[in-house]
Formats: sequence, C-alpha cells, structure tokens
Amino acid sequence: MTIMKLFGVLFVFLLTMAQTAVALELKTEKVTDRIYAVVGPIDGRNYDNHALNNTMGFIITEKGVVLVDSGASYQGAALIEKAIAGVTDKPVKWVINTGAQDHRWLGNGYFAAKGAQIIALARTVKNQKENIRPHMIRLKQVLKDRAAGTSAFYAPHPIKADSKTLNLGGIELSLVWPGGAHFPDDIIVWVPSEKTVFTGDLVFNDRMLGIQGDGSSLVRDWARAFKVMAALKPEHIIPGHGSSGNLAKARRDTGDYLDWLIINIEPAVGEMEDIGHLVDRLGDAPFKHLKHFDVWHRKNVNRTYLQLEAE
Repeated sequence: MTIMKLFGVLFVFLLTMAQTAVALELKTEKVTDRIYAVVGPIDGRNYDNHALNNTMGFIITEKGVVLVDSGASYQGAALIEKAIAGVTDKPVKWVINTGAQDHRWLGNGYFAAKGAQIIALARTVKNQKENIRPHMIRLKQVLKDRAAGTSAFYAPHPIKADSKTLNLGGIELSLVWPGGAHFPDDIIVWVPSEKTVFTGDLVFNDRMLGIQGDGSSLVRDWARAFKVMAALKPEHIIPGHGSSGNLAKARRDTGDYLDWLIINIEPAVGEMEDIGHLVDRLGDAPFKHLKHFDVWHRKNVNRTYLQLEAE
C-alpha cells in the first residue's frame, strides 16, 4: 500500500470514528427533587437530532419513573432512557402521552416492550390514530434508517374522560384536556405536590410557536387553553419545546404572543384589511427574542387572519 493510500484509509477511519462519537445527548434539567425535564434541541426535526426537537420530562417515584412523552422513534426512546439513567437507576414504569404529534408518543413501543404501562386520554389516542399515516411518512423521510423499529403503539386502555387523577408510584397527578392548542386533543399533566405542570405543546419556550396550516391549531382555543393552565398557578413549567421555567417565562414566550395575535388581527379582519398588507404591517413584532421568529411569525399572522375571518 502506498503512503497516499495509507493516509487515505487512515483519514476515512478517523472521520468515521468522529462521526460515530458525535451522538445526540439529551439535556436533563432538574426542576424539583423528583422532577426533571429532558430537553432536546429547538431546531427543526432532522436526522442528527432523531426528531427529538422537543422537551419531555419525568417524575421519580418510590416504585419507578413516570415518563411524560416517549419521543419520536424506537431509537429515540433509547436516548431518552439513557438520559433518565443519568439521573436515576429506577426503570420507566409508566409513560404518559400528552399529544398526537410524532415526538410525543412514537417511542411508546420501546418502553412498552420493557413492561411500561402506556397512558393517554381517549381523545388523544383518537387524534394519534387520525394522524399516524402522515406523521410516519414525514418521520421516515427525516430519520431514514433511524426510523427502524418504530411503529404505532397506542395506550391499550385509553381514559374516556377529559380529565383524570391518577396515583402512580405514590405521586398524585392529573391528566387534563385544557382545550385545543397546537393540536386539538393535546393534554397537560399537573403534579400539585410539586407545583409542576408538563404542558406538552401548549407552551413553547425559547422558540416561536407554529400555527398549523391545516386548521388544527385554533388560535382562540390555544389562548384560552393557556389561561386554563395558568389558573393552576404552577411554580414550574416543563414546556413542549425549550427549557423549563416559570409561568412568567411561559407567558412571555407563548401566552402573550397568542393574545397579541388576536388583539392585533381581530380589528383588521373587521375592517377587511388586505391580508398581504396586514402581514407586512405586523411583520415587526416584540417577539424577536424567540428562535425561528423569521420562519414562523408571518405564517402565524396569515393563518390567524384566515381563522378569524372564517368565524
């Protein structure tokens, strides 16, 4: 083998080793002595982040771990388990799904295979079933080989109520449907003893929320649902995206923005202002601190106008 070929082989070997070494490590944030957030990056879904561009969380009980949201895939669920293992050696015994979007529940099968109980409201499971096909198509396009092993595993005994209080491992928690938000049947999980709420996609911290173009994200409903959550007066919020924080942070990054959209766009609808003119006029808004503002804000204005116009 020539020196040049030897260097070529060595370069490929080192590059492969470097790529292998750079694996996604989910960040854990201690919220209370019992509760941690598992925070993924706030970029879009991609191959490198395993479509885990969201925030999940877990509760440590005497009898095991309660995981809130299981990730976007079978392989992604293993990364969540690894993050939990960095905090406690207790196994995941229960998994609660807050929503129908892929990264809220498509890791269910991984944890169910290890004996975990999957828990969700019936309305959430219904929405999961309605959206599974487009979500799986998109997920496979993003994850490619990393989607291997992922399949739909639904809560086998969905709860036929809009709220339910459970006792899991000695911890009392409530599953509550606050009204439509990012998706119409998403829920929140309230842990009163810890004054902590897992909001799922009701709250986006640090990044701009996205109003879906298919009509599933109704702005008025979302704003009302935020107020239902806020009425609990939580001291700690684990959001659907971004870092954990308090109610003031959630209001600044999500609640105030939803109210701002309605307050500024509703009069324009009444005056039949040209939608293109409105989007330009409201393009500069006091929420530029949020990542992806430039990507989502103008879309959100457009879609909010169309929603309010259709009322």
